[in-house]
Amino acid sequence: MMVEGVEFRELMLQVVRTRMTFRRAMQQTLRKNKVGVTFEMLQVLSSLWHEQGISQQILAERIAKDKACLTNLMNNLEKKGYVCRKEDPNDRRNKLVFLTPEGEDFKEQIRPILNQVYISSERIIGIESIETMLAELKGVDDVLENI
Repeated sequence: MMVEGVEFRELMLQVVRTRMTFRRAMQQTLRKNKVGVTFEMLQVLSSLWHEQGISQQILAERIAKDKACLTNLMNNLEKKGYVCRKEDPNDRRNKLVFLTPEGEDFKEQIRPILNQVYISSERIIGIESIETMLAELKGVDDVLENI
């Protein structure tokens, strides 16, 4: 007897396992290069490199962390001098997050280190396979968004 949904469940488990493996590979690269940030800190910085001045709530959603975890990450990134929080002029209860000049400079320092992982993985997997997987995963994302 075939159980419906088993293949999709296995696909989602593989996506989660792949994310965990990616996290480990990046964490090893960060440690090996003595970068001084964790994978989670890098997620915050990466989000801010794409868009600054967002609320901590939006940032927490984008990196899939709860508020307490994000607050801890923000405190550590502030101590390193990479980010600052400012009061939202439209809602004083919210804090908006910005990169400092040091946070901007860090992006340029870390880019070659991160590219080691991306470029070597891309060479091994191949562009065509990556494009196919990306299109398929975008399709899965669209399905899940509309359920």
